[in-house]
Amino acid sequence: MPPFVYRITKYDPAHRDERGHYTGAEDTASDHGPVEEAYLAAIAAFAEVAGIDQLEIREPQIGGFAHFGLEPPVDGYGLADLFPAGLAGFHDGALVPIPVGLELVRSMLRDNGAWCRLEAGEAFAVHVGWDQYIYIGSNQPCEAALARTRALGLFSERLDASPYDFVPDDPSYVQRPADADFWGRLRWTVSAHRAVFLEEVFAGNASRWHRVTRDTIETVRSKLAPRAQLAIWPDLLTDVDTAVAALPDEGLVEIVWEDEDGQITSTVVDETQFEAVTSQLADARAAGVVSMYAGEDLPLFTAVLPDSDGVLRARWQTEPTPSDRDWAFLKTLRRGQVVTGTVTDIASFGVTFVEIGGFTAMINIPELSWRPFDHPSDVVSVGQEVTAEVLDVDMVRERVPLSLRAVQEDPWPQVAQRIGEVVIGPVTKIVPFGVFVRIEDREDGFLGLVHTSELDESSRDVAEVGDALTVKITDVDLTRRRIALSHVQALTATTEGRLCD
Repeated sequence: MPPFVYRITKYDPAHRDERGHYTGAEDTASDHGPVEEAYLAAIAAFAEVAGIDQLEIREPQIGGFAHFGLEPPVDGYGLADLFPAGLAGFHDGALVPIPVGLELVRSMLRDNGAWCRLEAGEAFAVHVGWDQYIYIGSNQPCEAALARTRALGLFSERLDASPYDFVPDDPSYVQRPADADFWGRLRWTVSAHRAVFLEEVFAGNASRWHRVTRDTIETVRSKLAPRAQLAIWPDLLTDVDTAVAALPDEGLVEIVWEDEDGQITSTVVDETQFEAVTSQLADARAAGVVSMYAGEDLPLFTAVLPDSDGVLRARWQTEPTPSDRDWAFLKTLRRGQVVTGTVTDIASFGVTFVEIGGFTAMINIPELSWRPFDHPSDVVSVGQEVTAEVLDVDMVRERVPLSLRAVQEDPWPQVAQRIGEVVIGPVTKIVPFGVFVRIEDREDGFLGLVHTSELDESSRDVAEVGDALTVKITDVDLTRRRIALSHVQALTATTEGRLCD
């Protein structure tokens, strides 16, 4: 809110007690007429002094989120003539000229069912409060506008701030933007589910539902209202009876259904309306029920549309899903970053899962160790704390591969320095083209291959696993991580060594 904030009311501040409560006579008559026009004229005076000719709609709400004045809601929420393109025009970030802004204020004063903040960056703001209170903020004192307000028979009070300033529900929560990663995630989800539903919320609880398939993603995307909140849900149930059976005994739910023509309809109802609404589902080809209570039913993931320049300016906060929390954590990771986590599982297919910051990352078999092993459990165990390097951050599939060996010293260069050395090691495996021999006296010692052509004739057909074999290290391929050994050359080297002795 700008620095100069004033509360404009029809009530004399002198008629307030020490707690600020109004003690004067209550006016039960409608404010249609002179009082309402005075409010609008006062706002126009402040806007003129501040040099403001248009206002931005912020956090629009409809359908009973706020109730002001004495008037009941009306059809169209009082917006029908203000947004010819339809209700979707009443969206966060929409710019309206001062005359339209004043009509929005009129609608809010009459409690027609719509509410929003009207702002002009850091320079100007208009908030409508309960009981015909209006809060005007400006970046300058606006003495002429204050004089005009008094002349209109209204009262003004200087405040430190508007009680209707935007305050995030959770200042630490990072809202996911509907950026390239989001749309990539959506395409991947559609590929896995064949179809999903996108819920578009553009004004408080005003929403539209769209079925999304591979062929319709871009079409749906092009029709979304600016700065809308988006929620991705699993596809509706084609067994409508099963969907209806999911209705609770009582409570507020949103029922969504698709008719035979593909038209999608949703309505928010409670137990008193269940029977009437479900009767409309007789010809539906799919339906679903979503609880309206926080934490009971969560979408797959959520986001908010950024502006055309990619900047997320909408201040909505969606309830974070597990996927949203994973996304927020993944945004903090970078390739090459070293992290510490706890081994949570070793899958039957060999992948090791590690929890880091509440997110489950994975280590593929080759990244567990530089040294050979038979099973991941030879290297790590469930519950063990490990330090690993982030190999990649896949924001679409929400996957993070880690590497244990990346934070360990690579022993292969040292092995390469042993070329020409003769060692005795056990045969660990026999294959059609040769035998593998361990060249280090340790369980995870490196293995080298003695090709059949490098085996002495007397050993070719009689060598068995466990036999000790004298071999010479003839080559170390650092790129392919392979060691070549020779039994024949080892015997020659041993014989030559004896002759020299």
